[in-house]
Amino acid sequence: MIPNKPKSSAADFYQNPVLDADFPDPSVLLAADGYYYAYATQTKRAGQVINFQVARSNNLVDWEYLGESMPHKPTWAAETQRFWAPDVSQHADGRYLMYFSAQPNDPTAGLCLGVAVAERPEGPFRDSGQPLLAGGKGFEDIDPMRFVEDTGRQLLYWGSGFGPLRVRELTADGLSFLPGSETRQIVQPRTDTTTYGRLIEGSWVHFRQGWYYLFYSGDNCCGPDARYGVLVARSRHPTGPYQTLAQATGTAGTILTGNERWQAPGHNTLVTDDDGQDWLIYHAIDRQQPTFDAINDEQGFSRRVMMMDKVRYDADGWPQVGSPNNGPQPGPAV
Repeated sequence: MIPNKPKSSAADFYQNPVLDADFPDPSVLLAADGYYYAYATQTKRAGQVINFQVARSNNLVDWEYLGESMPHKPTWAAETQRFWAPDVSQHADGRYLMYFSAQPNDPTAGLCLGVAVAERPEGPFRDSGQPLLAGGKGFEDIDPMRFVEDTGRQLLYWGSGFGPLRVRELTADGLSFLPGSETRQIVQPRTDTTTYGRLIEGSWVHFRQGWYYLFYSGDNCCGPDARYGVLVARSRHPTGPYQTLAQATGTAGTILTGNERWQAPGHNTLVTDDDGQDWLIYHAIDRQQPTFDAINDEQGFSRRVMMMDKVRYDADGWPQVGSPNNGPQPGPAV
């Protein structure tokens, strides 16, 4: 628990969505000032393009929208409008690091991974000056997530584009990959088109009771035919080998799928409350309001709002959520 956490104004209950606006690919951080900060993919709001959105809350339920966290685009992506999936964490030296994916100025090039730095969790974040990783095909280099081991070793997880999820060690400052380190493939996409694992993305690692849980999502996040869900794998070591829930149980391996109200839930972050309860925070499409005035048609098919649901663990230690809740639910202990 953070000693200076602002006093919570949480009600006993909450109801989805917790942020009723386009707020895709959320990543949530409990910052040094005691607030929870949520970051999200580029959008258009009130006619203004916002590169990376940020909101904050003292209870995970009531969110104050702060707007833009990276007001100036990187020079290497200054001419584009594809800024996706920011992940923010605090470095040991106090700085805040934002990892993200973006389309470089060359429209024929694949998306790149980038990293930006700020002194405060709300920003402004400033790009480091060059891509962290460039040269991939299509959108295989997206959805980064930084994880810090107890030893202080920093790892970056990422991957999509119908390819595997990957991990590689970072340098001590977090601004580049460690020279000589290797990229490891940790989860492979499935070839079965009837399951949710044909396209996998949105890595999020959570350590619990001796297991490294790798949450990820697939298949199709967006559009009128969006079909998306959350899957999970686990390992005794952060770089693997990972066993997926599908491999362990012979099932589809999903822990969260849609229902009659909420379509294509996925791309989650995970937060543990003051009672040790884990909460999955993710986006989903509200079937009652599925579209919005977006930047372009590519991004405008789906209005993805921020959701939250409790994570349960079965007798074998595998997490489960089910489907998004729509009615009032007991809130987190914060």
